[in-house]
Amino acid sequence: MITFGKEPPATAWHHRGFRSFLAGQCASLSGSAVSSVAVPALAVLDLDATTTQVATLTFLGQLPNFLIALPAGALCDRRPKRPLMVFGDLAAAIVLVSVPAAAALGTLTIGHLYVAVLLLGVSKVIHDAAAISYLPGLVGPELVQNANSKMGAAFSVADSAGHNAGAILVGALGAARSVLVDVLSYLVSAWCMWRIRTPEPPRRPARHSLVAEVAEGLRYVARHPTIRSLILALSLLSFALGMMNTYWTFYLFSTLHWSPTALGVVMGVGGVGSLAGALCAPWTGDRIGPGPLIIVGFALTPLAELPLLFAHPGRGWQIVLAAALVVQLFSATAAGTTQRSARQVLCEPGLQARQQAASTWLTAGSRPLVGSAFRWTLLMRDGQ
Repeated sequence: MITFGKEPPATAWHHRGFRSFLAGQCASLSGSAVSSVAVPALAVLDLDATTTQVATLTFLGQLPNFLIALPAGALCDRRPKRPLMVFGDLAAAIVLVSVPAAAALGTLTIGHLYVAVLLLGVSKVIHDAAAISYLPGLVGPELVQNANSKMGAAFSVADSAGHNAGAILVGALGAARSVLVDVLSYLVSAWCMWRIRTPEPPRRPARHSLVAEVAEGLRYVARHPTIRSLILALSLLSFALGMMNTYWTFYLFSTLHWSPTALGVVMGVGGVGSLAGALCAPWTGDRIGPGPLIIVGFALTPLAELPLLFAHPGRGWQIVLAAALVVQLFSATAAGTTQRSARQVLCEPGLQARQQAASTWLTAGSRPLVGSAFRWTLLMRDGQ
C-alpha cells in the first residue's frame, strides 16, 4: 500500500530552496517551449527544410532519452545533484546561443541544428535526472506529494505560456532571435539552482563502474514490486498515448477538417484539465488513497480518447473532444504526479536517480520509435 504519511501544517511553498528550485524549473520549461516552436520554424522558414529534415530534428531531440538516460541516472547517484543541474543548464545555454549566432553570421545549416538539438537533449537528460531525484532530499518525504502537485500545476502554466509566447516571438522577432529567450531561460534556471543552499543527503562512495551501477539500478527497479509496476504501467501508457498523439493532430486536420485556431482553442481548454489535475492530486489522494488514484487515473486517460472514434466534422464534436481532453489531462496529471511521488518516497535515497532514469528510458526513450512508426505509416500510405 502506498502512503505519503500525514502532511505537516507547512507546505513545500514555505521551503525557500523549493521556491528557487521551482522557479528555475519553470524558467527552463517555458524557454524550452519557446524553442520547440522557434527551432522548427527556423528550419522551415530560414533553411527551407523538408518534412523529413524537420522530422529528423524531432527524432534527434528525443534520442538522448534512449541513449543516455540510464548512465545519466547512475552519474547523478554518484555526484552532488545541484552542480549537475547547473552544468546541464549552462551547457544548454552555450549550445543554443550558437544557433542565433550562426544565423546572424549567415553560416547556419540544418546540420548545425541537428547537432544543437542532439546536444541540447543530452544536457536536458542530465539536468532532469538530477532534478527529479534531488526533490525528495530537498523537501523531505512528507512534502514530496505537495511539492510535485505544485510543480505539476506550475509546469502546466509555464509550458502553455511558453508555446504561446514562442508563436508570438517568432512572428515579432524572427525564429533565430526567439531562441535567445530559451538561452536566457537556461541562465535563469542555473542561477536559481545555484541559489539553493539546502545540504544534500550524504552519498555512498562509488564502488563499481558506471555500467555496473546502471545494472544495479535496473535490478533494483525489477525487484521492487511497487516501483516496477508503476514504471511498467507508465511506460505502456506513455507508448500508447505517444502513438495516439502522433496521429491525433494529423487526423484532426486531415479527416475532421479542423482549423489551426480550433486546435489551439481545444488545446488551451485541455490545459485547464492538466492544471486542475495537478492541484487536486493531493486532495484526491488523501480521500481515496494514492493507489486507487493512480489506477483510476491511468484507466481514464486512454478511455477519454474513445469519443474520437465517433467524431465528425463540426463545432459540436469540437466541444465534445475538448471536454474529453480535459478529462484525459486531468486524469493523466493527477495520476502522474502521484505515481512519481510514490516512487520517490519508496525508493532508497542512493538509487533515486537510477530508478527515475529507468522510467525515463522506458517512457521518453520510446518516443523516437513512435515517431519513426508514424513516418513509416505515412510512407506506406503514400506509396499505395
